[in-house]
Amino acid sequence: MAEKSSVKLLGSSPSPFVNRVQIALNLKSIDYEYIEETFLPKSELLLKSNPVHKKIPVMFHEDKPICESLVIVQYIDDKWTSGPTILPTEPYDRAIARFWSAYLDDKLFPYLREYCITAPEEEKPAKFEKIKEGLVLLEETFMKTSKGKTYFGGENIGYLDISFGSFLGWMKAGEKMMNVKFLEESTTPNLVLWADCFLSHEAVKGVIPEPDVLVEMAKKIAVLAKSQT
Repeated sequence: MAEKSSVKLLGSSPSPFVNRVQIALNLKSIDYEYIEETFLPKSELLLKSNPVHKKIPVMFHEDKPICESLVIVQYIDDKWTSGPTILPTEPYDRAIARFWSAYLDDKLFPYLREYCITAPEEEKPAKFEKIKEGLVLLEETFMKTSKGKTYFGGENIGYLDISFGSFLGWMKAGEKMMNVKFLEESTTPNLVLWADCFLSHEAVKGVIPEPDVLVEMAKKIAVLAKSQT
């Protein structure tokens, strides 16, 4: 177990990307110091430690910064080998987990954000269909990768569980905002069960904010987005 002073995390609790790192650290039982990013303006610590993207999360291990949530999760898995393994051990399984994690970041979450916050009303139905199509694909992926177990990673939370599970808070917030259901037993029954198991896992409890908190955050983001157009 790392000493508390050796690991620090710069982030913001509503961020699913920050939540990923928190869950990975919890899985490995790593103590860390949490530093809340200020934004508006961005802190000097953020600008100095992530000059390329200027985004959270940034994890510091022995004062050395590591950026990008999935890069950090892999670093945690590589560095602390005594805890549960996060990435699959087989190269093919690792490739599949990385592929779908990239899909979540590049396609599914942007569709969710656009549908709930930024898309004009006339574009929302198409965005909703994209989300539902993506979730059906992930349902199929779960059935293949879980091998009949509880999680994408099998018996315990793994890389793809963390990648996808970090978005569940925002998905629930989107459901409340838009009065819809993304995960339904009729189309994604395995993901419905998986989501309940993921959110009740000890490494996840207390990490992902409640939907009402994220709804208020979404309203602020929407106002800010309109002011910049």
